[in-house]
Amino acid sequence: MTDIHAVVSRPGPVESAILVSLGDSFEVKRRALPPVTLRTLEGGQGAPVLFLHGRGYAGTIWAPVLVEVARSHRVIAVDLPGFGHSSSLPFRGEDRYAAVRFFVEPIAALVRELGLAEASIVGHSLGGLVALELVLGGHVRPPKLALVASMGLGPWASLRSRAFFRLGPERIARTFGALGLPRDGHGDAWSERLARLEVELFSVLGGKAPPVRAFDALLPIVGPAYERSSELQRIDTETLLVWGERDPFLPAPIAIGAAAAMPRARLVMLPGLGHTPHIEGAARVTELLASFFA
Repeated sequence: MTDIHAVVSRPGPVESAILVSLGDSFEVKRRALPPVTLRTLEGGQGAPVLFLHGRGYAGTIWAPVLVEVARSHRVIAVDLPGFGHSSSLPFRGEDRYAAVRFFVEPIAALVRELGLAEASIVGHSLGGLVALELVLGGHVRPPKLALVASMGLGPWASLRSRAFFRLGPERIARTFGALGLPRDGHGDAWSERLARLEVELFSVLGGKAPPVRAFDALLPIVGPAYERSSELQRIDTETLLVWGERDPFLPAPIAIGAAAAMPRARLVMLPGLGHTPHIEGAARVTELLASFFA
């Protein structure tokens, strides 16, 4: 008999309000995929699109995009292992390859469970790296792939990003709130709601040590970050790269190089935005992604 690691958690007030605003057309599920459980937010009908968030977030961070894409597609937004309301195994690995397995294997199991081998994928930052692994590992053959400020596209990461993540956005949010988190943006209504959700998710105490340790193995304080740049030419699917022109963590040259290497990639650079363009410029990125999948 396989032990199942589970979490007992409830959405905070900001996340709860967002879930209510989505209405009855979206359903929150907890899926047991031994040895972990993953929370998903699902809605819509049609060809499936899988949404993968970045470090510290949850599937609800995609809320405005989910609403628009669900008009013509089935959407599944999952909390990555150990984040949001998903559980994880303890991380006892010592290298980046163990860290990749920590995040990818439960999502690959979800892909098999839900029959998502032909799903399109949207991934931000860490979620983008997971998306790359799913594609390059043959778990998913996506008709379309959208990478938003994605990790895994090159070995370089700024010293600022290494220091920020090693110090911990969770610790920073608990101490300083939104003032401690890097933020550019255009202040539309969804951007403001998602910024509050970001602080709420980062501020939750406890239960985050395993994924943070795994993340640190992917982005060490010194040396190259984990990446798959030498294999990007294998991804022969229609790809949209969405990048903030002012991204302080993964600067624009990474996106430019990836777009040149991928056979069917298009890069959209967004002026004035940073590492979380889907939060900072929620309306603009929602429009971009909805158009891409229309």
